[in-house]
Amino acid sequence: MKNIHADIIHDPSGFVLLADHVPGVIQEIRYYSTYNFIGERIDGYEEPCALLTKEAARALKAISNELMVQGYRIKVFDAYRPVSAVKHFMLWGIEDQDVRMKPYFYPDLQKQELFERGYIAKESSHSRGSTIDLTLLDMAKGRELDMGSPFDRFGTISHPDYRGITQEQYDNRMLLRRVMLRGGFEPIDCEWWHFTLQDEPFPDTYFDFPVSSEYLRK
Repeated sequence: MKNIHADIIHDPSGFVLLADHVPGVIQEIRYYSTYNFIGERIDGYEEPCALLTKEAARALKAISNELMVQGYRIKVFDAYRPVSAVKHFMLWGIEDQDVRMKPYFYPDLQKQELFERGYIAKESSHSRGSTIDLTLLDMAKGRELDMGSPFDRFGTISHPDYRGITQEQYDNRMLLRRVMLRGGFEPIDCEWWHFTLQDEPFPDTYFDFPVSSEYLRK
């Protein structure tokens, strides 16, 4: 079932709940909460759950299995993102006065620079369903690996190749990068946490159904 835009689809039949396919996955869906760069729940996030295409979930399961043998678990911050959520981001960009979360997420940048520099895209690969934002949790220590910057900390400090961090933090980023590359995902150059399935099943299609387990089962 399509809306007036031929490339925006409301049919979730190619998607699955990530938790059903990746045992032990940890989920902290930031855009369902108020702890994100806007400071409020984002449109389209009706449940704090990660949805992905079947193909991306299958690839991530293999990655998770490899990591668990090494003592790590996957922690997911975002996966499929509805087009309505991206529109929420863009509308927020127009409201110049709303910078309440600037100290936490973009302290070194002006709001409009987030869009100009590509940290927030007008069309997000997340809306195609095979992109994921994630980190690793050390099972022995019971905490996330230190990546040198938190999720959605916009700026050069979060570029994967940034060297103004400790060697351990850099090595942690490279561990995540290597295992994701080996598992069939591609990184981007401005966010250490962001990866897209190389052979994504919907490379030219954007989806706009809610992040909801109930909607998925309809």
